[in-house]
Amino acid sequence: MTRKLITAILMLAISTPWAWSQPLQLSLDECRALAVKNNKNLKSADAEYQAAYYERKAAFTKYFPRISATGTYMKAEKEISLLNNNQKNALENAGGALSSAFPQIQPFEAQINAVGQGLVDALRTDTRNMSAVGVMLTQPIYMSGKIRAYNRIAANAQEIARYSRDKEYQDLIVEVDEAYWRVIELQTKKRLAESYYSLVDTLHSNVEKMCVEGFATKADELSVRVKLNEAQVTLIQVDNGLAISKMLLCQICGLDIDHEISLSDEIPQLLDTHQNITDEIATALNCRPELQSLTLATKIYDDKVKIARSEFLPTFAFTGGYLATSPSVFNGFEKKFNGMWTIGVVANIPLVTSGERFYKVKAAKAQALHSLLQHEEAVEKVELQVHQNHRKVSEAIERVNKAHTSELQADENLRYAELGLSEGVIPVSNVIEAQTAWLVARTEGISSRIDLHLAKVYLNKSIGIIQ
Repeated sequence: MTRKLITAILMLAISTPWAWSQPLQLSLDECRALAVKNNKNLKSADAEYQAAYYERKAAFTKYFPRISATGTYMKAEKEISLLNNNQKNALENAGGALSSAFPQIQPFEAQINAVGQGLVDALRTDTRNMSAVGVMLTQPIYMSGKIRAYNRIAANAQEIARYSRDKEYQDLIVEVDEAYWRVIELQTKKRLAESYYSLVDTLHSNVEKMCVEGFATKADELSVRVKLNEAQVTLIQVDNGLAISKMLLCQICGLDIDHEISLSDEIPQLLDTHQNITDEIATALNCRPELQSLTLATKIYDDKVKIARSEFLPTFAFTGGYLATSPSVFNGFEKKFNGMWTIGVVANIPLVTSGERFYKVKAAKAQALHSLLQHEEAVEKVELQVHQNHRKVSEAIERVNKAHTSELQADENLRYAELGLSEGVIPVSNVIEAQTAWLVARTEGISSRIDLHLAKVYLNKSIGIIQ
């Protein structure tokens, strides 16, 4: 069933009042889909993946030019003066000074003073109100491999985020499966407890009749009554355990914990024997998201070593821009915006940093070694985990086979005990023992088959093949 169909069913249940009184029928796939849709950890992992995706996009833009615009305004208390006060005074009174030295030019004194005043005014900078606007373009030409390394790091970081999301997904699927099959187990045990109660109740009714007829003692009747009370307690315990398990499953699926649900599956049959351990380990080394993440982390640290080494190498960039100022100085001092274009190449050549770059390379190599050792240790732990889960599946298969044999023997033993009681050749105590052995064998059969199924789930998770 698709997610859209599940969502439609839930929306219908919400919008229909009578639907709340009806149990929500769910299969394992539907529980998984609900959990995937509503799990917050998985949504958080999705958000981290989106962040890593956009970080990779941002790293790729480093190949392209940068264009920036800058504007500034500054008001100053005083303006910059190209002439001192004595020079200004001399120019403003040049006519008087010349007429004193040359009386014949006295008629032109006013005109000469005006020329001097005009020269003083022309040399004013008027820098008490200054403005500047600039546009700059920078295009990397050669950055010692930094941009390529940063892009590889961003790409690997995105893949790590994806593997982290896959791990969250697999953990969630295992959590759903475990809760789901525990509910199935308790549902089956509830039916078993009801059957056991029915058996003991029937025995109690028969023994009461036998007591009346003198074929059984009061002690026999009391013994059966004790077993009947125990069966009632067992049924209550199973009911409570089933209710709690359903609450847990609802919480994992994102439903209200008191939402009434009904599961359609039955206990799975005996699973086929698993594959060869060597193949399982090889699959785990290729599929486990944790190992893939550590492999990519090792590559990231290798690129960080390259970035640290690039600090020893020169970098080159092309630059171009336009700068305009007011007042401008391109045609004397003009109180208006005027500017110019610029173009050039910027080179940065590292010379002496007192060993800083050398130590950065050493630190990057140490981090890369740390990441490599982490990966090797993780590989060893994964191999051990696969071996352990492989053995647990083998043990679970053997346990199921033994439990199946015990069930057949307990059924036969109970049949003979009931037949012997009806014929009067077997005491009541033997029937009680046979019924108890039947309950134990059936309970073990249920638990062993569920445990085998979950052991297979845990093995698949350790191999990394949860889909």
